[in-house]
Amino acid sequence: MSTLNSEIQYLGGVGPKRAALLRSELGIETFGDLLHIYPFRYIDRTSITPIREVRGELAYVQVQGTIVSSTLVSKHLSVIVDDGTGQMEMVFFKITKWNVERLKPGSAFLFFGKPSEFNGRLNMVHPEVDSPVVGGADSKGTLTGVYPSTEKLKNGGITGKVMCKLQSAALAMCLPEIKETLPDYILKENALVPLAYAIRNIHFPADSYALQKSVRRLKFEELFFLQLSLLKQKYIQSRNSVGLPVNKVGTAFNDCFNALPYELTGAQKRVIKEIREDMRSGHQMNRLLQGDVGSGKTMVAVLSALLAVDNGFQSCIMAPTEVLAQQHYANICKYLSPTSVRCALLTGSSTAKERREIHAGLEDGSIGMIVGTHALLEDNVLFRSLGLAIIDEQHRFGVDQRAKLWSKGPGGIPPHVLVMTATPIPRTLAMTLYGDLDVSVIDEMPPGRKPVKTAMISDAKKGSVYNFMRKQIALGRQVFVVYPLIFESEKMDLNNLEMGYEEIVKRFPDPDYKVAIVHGQQTAEVKNFNMAAFAAGRAQILVSTTVIEVGVDVPNASVMVIESAQRFGLSQLHQLRGRVGRGADESYCILVHDYKTSAEARKRLELMCNTNDGFEIAEEDMKMRGPGDLEGTQQSGLPIKLSIASLAKDGLMLNEARVYADKVLDADPKLELPVNKLLADELRKGKYDIKDYSKIS
Repeated sequence: MSTLNSEIQYLGGVGPKRAALLRSELGIETFGDLLHIYPFRYIDRTSITPIREVRGELAYVQVQGTIVSSTLVSKHLSVIVDDGTGQMEMVFFKITKWNVERLKPGSAFLFFGKPSEFNGRLNMVHPEVDSPVVGGADSKGTLTGVYPSTEKLKNGGITGKVMCKLQSAALAMCLPEIKETLPDYILKENALVPLAYAIRNIHFPADSYALQKSVRRLKFEELFFLQLSLLKQKYIQSRNSVGLPVNKVGTAFNDCFNALPYELTGAQKRVIKEIREDMRSGHQMNRLLQGDVGSGKTMVAVLSALLAVDNGFQSCIMAPTEVLAQQHYANICKYLSPTSVRCALLTGSSTAKERREIHAGLEDGSIGMIVGTHALLEDNVLFRSLGLAIIDEQHRFGVDQRAKLWSKGPGGIPPHVLVMTATPIPRTLAMTLYGDLDVSVIDEMPPGRKPVKTAMISDAKKGSVYNFMRKQIALGRQVFVVYPLIFESEKMDLNNLEMGYEEIVKRFPDPDYKVAIVHGQQTAEVKNFNMAAFAAGRAQILVSTTVIEVGVDVPNASVMVIESAQRFGLSQLHQLRGRVGRGADESYCILVHDYKTSAEARKRLELMCNTNDGFEIAEEDMKMRGPGDLEGTQQSGLPIKLSIASLAKDGLMLNEARVYADKVLDADPKLELPVNKLLADELRKGKYDIKDYSKIS
C-alpha cells in the first residue's frame, strides 16, 4: 500500500488518541490527507519586534519574551511578558487548561497577534503562542506555516509546533511517492512547477519566491480540475442530449407579448433570445437565470413557457413554498388572460377533487402550464408532453427531487430546464456551483422601479422608528417588522419575536391598527391565514421571522424594519429589503442594530445603506464571509471542498483555469488522447464532482 494512504495514527508522534482528534477536527484520515492541510498564513520567525517598538495601530507583530506573571482575572487570563525592552499584556478570554498550565512565570514564548492599547497598556488578545524555536528538519527556513487549528487540537497537545513536526515527518516519508497530476504540456504552457516541489514548498518554503510558485501551482490545479469536471459534463451533455424541438414563435407567445402594459427591458429581451436559441438548438437546454428581486424573471419564465406551449409542449413552474407558488399562479393567470392557455395550481393544499381534475388535464394536454410545489414530483402526476421545467429558487430542491421532473418528459426525452434564482451570485461562485449550466443574467431593473431608501439606526432610538411607521400607515402603507429567528429551535430568538410582537401591539393598539404575526413554528394554515390578511390589507403590520424572505409580494408594503440587523448576512438583508419597493410608492428599509454591533457587522450595514445592487452586495458578502453560504442563514459550505483556492479571492485565476479547461476539452472532449491520460485518471477519482447544485439532468 502507498505510504500516502497509510492511516494517520501510524505517523510518528500521532498514535490513536491524536489520530481521533485529527480525524474529527480536520478530517485527516491518512498521511496524504495531512499533506493537503495547507498553512493559511506564514510567520517570518526571524522578524521579532522589540516590545518598546510595538504600537497599537500596527498590524500583526511577533514578540518574544519571558512571562513575569500569569493571573486569572474575572473570566480572563492576564499574562505579562517582558523582553528586556518593555512589558506587554497577553489576554485570553477563552480560559483553557492548556493555557493556564503552560503559561507559567519564567517560561519564554513567541507571541503573534494584533497589538492594541487598553487603559494606556499595550496588549494582545488571544495571540498565537509558540516556542521560541520551531523544530523539524525541514523547517529551518525563515517562513513557518500556521495551520488551521481548534481548541480541542490545542488541548490535545497538537500545537502549531507539533503540526509542523508532523508535516515534516509525513513529507520525509511521502515525497518520493507524490506523482504528477498534470501533463507536461499543461505545466509548460501555464509555467507551473512540479507537484512534488509545490507540496514541499507550501509546507516549508525555501524562500518567498518558492512559496509564491507553489501556491500558484496548487491553486491553478484545484480550479482547473474543478472547471474541467464541470465543462466535461457540459460538453458531453450538449453533444449527446437530444432536445425537444421548440422552433416556432406562435399565437400564445405573441398574444401575451403584445398585451403587456409595459416594454420589456433590454436585459429581459436578451435573456428570452438566449433561451429561444437553446430550445431550438436540437439539444436539451440547461440554463440558469439570475436576476435581482423585482428584475422581471417571472415574465421571462412565462414567455419561455409559452414558446413551449406554441410548439405543442406543456410547461411547469416549481416553487419552494406554497405562498410563492400561489403568488406565481395569480400573476401568471393575469399574464395569460389574453391567451387561450389553461393554467393550474397544484400544492399540498389542493383538494382530492382538484387533484383529479389537474391530473386528467395534464394527461390529456388540456392544461398547458402548471405552477406547483413539491406536489408536482409525485409519481401520479403525469404529463402528456412536458417540454419545459422551470425551477424557482432551485437551491431549495435536492438533486433527487429535481431528477423526478426530468423523467416526466415525453418518450423518455428530458424537458428543457430553466433554473431561476433571485439570490445574486458572484460570477466566480456561479461558475463553480452552476459550471455546467449556461448562465443568463437580468442585470437591469424595470423602468419606474425606485431604489429602496435604506438607513441604519440604534435600537436606543426605536421611538423614532415607531413614529415613522405611524406616518407611513397614515398614508395607507403597510409595514414588515422582521426578527432574526435564524434557527427555528432557538428559544431565545422565539422569545425575542414574541416580545417584539407584544411591544408592537402595545405601540399600535387595536382597533386603530391590526398586527399579524408569522413564524415557522405556526401551522401552515395559521401562517397562510396571517400572510393573506397582510397581503389583502386587513393588517397594516406583519411581524415575522425570515419566512417572508422569499415570495411575499405586497405592493402596498413600503417599509421594512429589520430588528437586530447585525445578525443577518448581507445577501439575506438584501433579500428581505426586496420585499418592499414593489409598488409605485417611495419605500424604506430600516436596519435596527444594538450597541454591541461589531465593526464588521457595521461595515455590512453601511454597505446596505450605500447600494441597492444585489450583485455588488453578493461580491462583498463573499469577500467578508467566504463563499460557503448563499442564503445568509447558516454556513452550509460549498458542494466541493477547496483545499487552497478561494472563490472570493481567486476570481482571475478561476477564469484563467476555465478558459484553459475549455481549450483542452475543445481538442479532446472525452479526454481520450494518451497525452491527457493523467487528467482522465484524476477526474475518475471523483474528487471534483459537484453533486448538489448543477447536476440537473
